[in-house]
Amino acid sequence: MDEKSWNVARLIPTSGINGAEEQERRATSALLAVMSSVKEFGRVMTGPLGAPSGQLETFIEVPFDLNGKRIFPDGLIRARRGSKSWTALVEVKTGTNELTVQQLENYLDVARENGFDALITISNQLPPSPGVHPTPVDGRKLRKVALHHWSWTEVLTQAVMQKEYRGVADPEQAWILGELVRYLEHPKSGAMSFEDMGAQWVPVRDAVQAGTLRASDKAALDVSSSFDALIRFAALRLGRRLGAEVTPVLTRAEVANPASRLAALSAGLVKTGNFSAALRIPNAVSDLAIVVDLRSSKITCSFDIDAPREGRSTTRINWLVRQLKDSPGTLRIEAHFARGRADAAELLRDVRENPAKLATEPTKEIKSFTIAHVSGAGSKRSTGRGGFIDSVLDAVDASYEEIGQRLKAWAATPPRLRSDAEVEVEVDVPANLPSAALSSQDE
Repeated sequence: MDEKSWNVARLIPTSGINGAEEQERRATSALLAVMSSVKEFGRVMTGPLGAPSGQLETFIEVPFDLNGKRIFPDGLIRARRGSKSWTALVEVKTGTNELTVQQLENYLDVARENGFDALITISNQLPPSPGVHPTPVDGRKLRKVALHHWSWTEVLTQAVMQKEYRGVADPEQAWILGELVRYLEHPKSGAMSFEDMGAQWVPVRDAVQAGTLRASDKAALDVSSSFDALIRFAALRLGRRLGAEVTPVLTRAEVANPASRLAALSAGLVKTGNFSAALRIPNAVSDLAIVVDLRSSKITCSFDIDAPREGRSTTRINWLVRQLKDSPGTLRIEAHFARGRADAAELLRDVRENPAKLATEPTKEIKSFTIAHVSGAGSKRSTGRGGFIDSVLDAVDASYEEIGQRLKAWAATPPRLRSDAEVEVEVDVPANLPSAALSSQDE
């Protein structure tokens, strides 16, 4: 009997999903049921939205009347603790389906009329920046009801981090949370990853390489928006693997006005043919800088690290090389000298053989290093072999694995307390003479 062909029974099966409506209903029911069953997961999802820490009650397809019409939000979450109660409606989209303004505004009206606190939307859309909703609605409808958004990638990331890193006290609840992770990772669930750079990707890519892209081209903004979403997806993906919160680096102005971020990305693409971004990783020596050059089809991911503040140039170089002893020799190392001297760059394999090659200014102090991972950028708009998306994601993961997780900042050696035995005293000098006493000038 061949048991390899037997299908394991799953708490949340993916079989029998026919169409987007069934996909959304099953995803909603699975997520809300696990949130109410696994206390730690339910709390980490709803706590930041203002919900009290009590037991969650969850429902699907709750009917409401609005202006004589019957409407059915996909779900409802209620949290109670003592006399405090918090209620949120839930709207879910899966696959490529996007949230619509009219539907969201109807649910906001229902929430206001019933005294509910919030509306939570879940889809594969990634918000332009933290706290900003991907679907703009009439601001007047948000005076009494808060509007929150979770991407399915964020939901999956929180589920994995809770189970694998933060922990779940009850083993059975941990298993239930694992079943949700299995379901969301399945292609049939509709909780898909970032898979497309958009219809404008190929025309913009070709225009950049030809040098004909104009600042007035709306397509440049569309592709810039897709790249920004890809960076946020890369941050969530890397954070899920590390069990840490990895975030895109944004200025205060970009957080307050996401449109300025897209404008800057688009302007940089037109002027230099490059996309630039950075990721902040907890306890890494620096932010992970990402530069994508569409003209040369190259992706450069790099980390900066301060050089030791003591020792000769070759001593400082060897200190860095020792940390990268298991890294590939194709990494590029740049040495930055004090007082504006020209930088020097060599491949790691050459520096290993001759550290002096990087010390092009032996009399000048090396202040810092940049270690870069350079790889090819895919040309296709989608995922898979030759795809731009996978080439960026692979570059981010590889650069952290080969560089970021290996580097540690330099720390000065603390001074050592000397003993009397280490002080040399002339044998023919009486020990009771002052000249033979311990002095700060003794070596």
